[in-house]
Amino acid sequence: MVNAILLGIFAIGALYPIIYIFSMSISSGAAVTQGRVFLLPVDIDFSAYGRVLNDRLFWTSYANTIFYTVFGVITSLLFIVPGAYALSKPRIRGRRVFGFIIAFTMWFNAGMIPFFLNMRDLGLLDSRLGILIGFAANAFNIILMRNYFESISPSFEEAARMDGANDLQILWKVYIPLAKPALATITLLCAISRWNGYFWAMVLLRAEEKIPLQVYLKKTIVDLNVNEEFAGALLTNSYSMETVVGAIIVMSIIPVIIVYPVVQKYFTKGVMLGGVKE
Repeated sequence: MVNAILLGIFAIGALYPIIYIFSMSISSGAAVTQGRVFLLPVDIDFSAYGRVLNDRLFWTSYANTIFYTVFGVITSLLFIVPGAYALSKPRIRGRRVFGFIIAFTMWFNAGMIPFFLNMRDLGLLDSRLGILIGFAANAFNIILMRNYFESISPSFEEAARMDGANDLQILWKVYIPLAKPALATITLLCAISRWNGYFWAMVLLRAEEKIPLQVYLKKTIVDLNVNEEFAGALLTNSYSMETVVGAIIVMSIIPVIIVYPVVQKYFTKGVMLGGVKE
């Protein structure tokens, strides 16, 4: 009974912000500005969605976010999976040293300015390629994947080698099929990180046609604060800055809400199996 009550409280706490943001996005600007929206929408008005959906930059940034997410996940997996496979093999000389170096980056790094200067010297400023490869490898994901590979019985590899398979074939045909839960977990973690990427995209990208959705949201907030046309719209009670921001947030989380239930069943299993060595 206590567990059910606690879970109910946590569920309400998790759902309330989503319901509130949606209600705010479809309420009138006056109702939101006056603080009359608490849970359900007040004076339903879809003007905020009209403003967002008619903005060309919104669709450009949405497409950019999908691009960074899809190809960013693929790039990350191309770095993480082979690296984790190599680190999981005792025969690799110095693997513990490399593992320590990778784990070390979870607590210590060069800092923002050296990273920015490094990206600049590599010619990756204002570049989509910089966003894709600059954040491809994550120490936690590599360690998680390595631990999962280590939990797989060596007998699978031995059998494959007896059939004449090399390391690449063993990885592709043996380990990856056996590691679907861990791969689903890594994919989800990478996808969420890419989808929510904001700070470095704002710092590294200059051209409007390259910015992701999160940077567009920040730009919209700034523009609405100084836009005289927006002030006129507010006087007509059609929408406010808050309703426009709410509409953008709702539009941005729709893909996450659709995809997460599909991979959620693998998530817990992947973390548990990859985080504990047998």
